[in-house]
Amino acid sequence: MKIRFLNGPNLNLLGSREPGIYGAATLADIEAAVRREASELKVEVDFRQSNIEGEIVTWIQDSKGVFDVIVLNAAAYTHTSVAIRDAIAAVKIPTIEIHLSNTSAREEFRHHSLVAPVCIGVISGFGVNSYILGLRAAVTVKAS
Repeated sequence: MKIRFLNGPNLNLLGSREPGIYGAATLADIEAAVRREASELKVEVDFRQSNIEGEIVTWIQDSKGVFDVIVLNAAAYTHTSVAIRDAIAAVKIPTIEIHLSNTSAREEFRHHSLVAPVCIGVISGFGVNSYILGLRAAVTVKAS
């Protein structure tokens, strides 16, 4: 089984960006934790981050026929990107939306996700564990 993790804008700043909201872990720390868990689950993961919307769209499109599930932290693009939403709908790969923080408990503009309606589920508010839960959900979804 192959799972692609896609990370959106500003997640490259984790560890120094608003640690009260996002925690102290860097994206490299999160990737390492995901890879450890993936190894135990005997699944392959691909982990990417971009601040560029079009690059994320291309990675979603390139996932078709290669990856079984996408785990997506679209970050700010969650609330603004019709392009990412449409790419998910087009490729028809089960996609799980994840967030480190509980977006529903934050600013009003973060309460609405454009990508959630084309995802099979949303995991939000568990910090680094949102990624681990996303991985486990991906394995469960594909096993069903």
